[in-house]
Amino acid sequence: MKKSNLVTIAFLLLIGLIISCSKTDLALPSTLSNTGGNTQTNNPVAMTVVDPYAAIKLTFGTNIDPLNLLNYANQVIPNYINKDNTGTNVITNAKASLGRVLFYDKNLSTTNTISCSSCHKQNFAFSDTSLTSAGVEGGQTVRHSMRLINARFAIESKFFWNERATSLEQQTTMPIQDHLEMGFSGVNGRGNMASLLAKLSKINYYNELFKFVYGDTVVTEARMQESLAQFVRSIQSFDSKYDAGRVQVRNDNDPFPNFTATENTGKNLYMTPPVFNNNGIRIAGGLGCNGCHNAPEFDIDPNTKNNGIVGVIGSNDIELNDTRAPSLRDLTKTDGTINSRMMHNGVFNNLAAVLAHYNNIPANQRNNNLDGKLRPNNNTQQLNLTTDERDAVIAFMRTLSGTLVYSDKKWSTPFIN
Repeated sequence: MKKSNLVTIAFLLLIGLIISCSKTDLALPSTLSNTGGNTQTNNPVAMTVVDPYAAIKLTFGTNIDPLNLLNYANQVIPNYINKDNTGTNVITNAKASLGRVLFYDKNLSTTNTISCSSCHKQNFAFSDTSLTSAGVEGGQTVRHSMRLINARFAIESKFFWNERATSLEQQTTMPIQDHLEMGFSGVNGRGNMASLLAKLSKINYYNELFKFVYGDTVVTEARMQESLAQFVRSIQSFDSKYDAGRVQVRNDNDPFPNFTATENTGKNLYMTPPVFNNNGIRIAGGLGCNGCHNAPEFDIDPNTKNNGIVGVIGSNDIELNDTRAPSLRDLTKTDGTINSRMMHNGVFNNLAAVLAHYNNIPANQRNNNLDGKLRPNNNTQQLNLTTDERDAVIAFMRTLSGTLVYSDKKWSTPFIN
């Protein structure tokens, strides 16, 4: 056969193939399913792509949008705030958002009834007005719930009243594993941490969140700790009357131009150390509160020992190792209403009672851990506060309260139901 004839035949076959293909119905799948389904349609264009955040949207609505996260990482921090215990766990919007979900999720308890937020409520500066907080199956916390305001901005990196957690990361999952609080203790037939991890791994929104944050769906305790700690450290309060004044002066010893005379007097009493006689009685100076709760963070000095409060809730025993304390910011709301009872055993429910305690530290022979600043010249402290001095210090303490921490969406529950 001649070469020209072969070329002609090949050309005709090609034309026939093109015409045949044009008449063939090229059906495309209309649904891409992660279940491996074979659903098809005769529509050659239509195609539905699975939303990788479908469960997140169903559970949280617009409260959490992976493509438009709320700002946790770049919040404004006053330039006079210098303390920071973040360490290597630097806050990111993604991990803090995951931490927010974990913080409010009752699935973290054995009975699906208790979350971190059950004991640390936003409308009470992340504390609890109850003396003890409710746990699973009738359990109660042993100590009063500590406020979580400005936990990041402190020298102290240990947590719990008795500092039994060496870091905030470690602290975050200890209540989950407490038999009375959230129940995953592994005791008396209850599940343990492995049980919780398996439980969370079966929840669709955690599959999506962990995939979004970490690149896979693996739920681990370390990842939970990292994210929860970031969320807690993000909770900050710097919109108080104190902050509005502090930014206008060189340091805390200057009179604040926005303060009343009483508030400035209270500030001076707070900042100035007392002068004691040989019997431990104040004869001059202020109250020295700043010696343990140093401004402008008002965090607790890590070297502080017991403050004279040794009681145990529901017992006649004493406890001497409760030396941790939260920042004094937001002890009250701006109207003076207390956010929660004070001290580890919730013994005081107003600031006047707190000052009465420090005014005359009770002598207790069994307290061998009383802080040295409270036993001048080896005597328990007596400040001899006047009524005017007490009222001035309380007025100053109220200036440490802001408002945004109670209402900011990024610290509220993300769940829509």
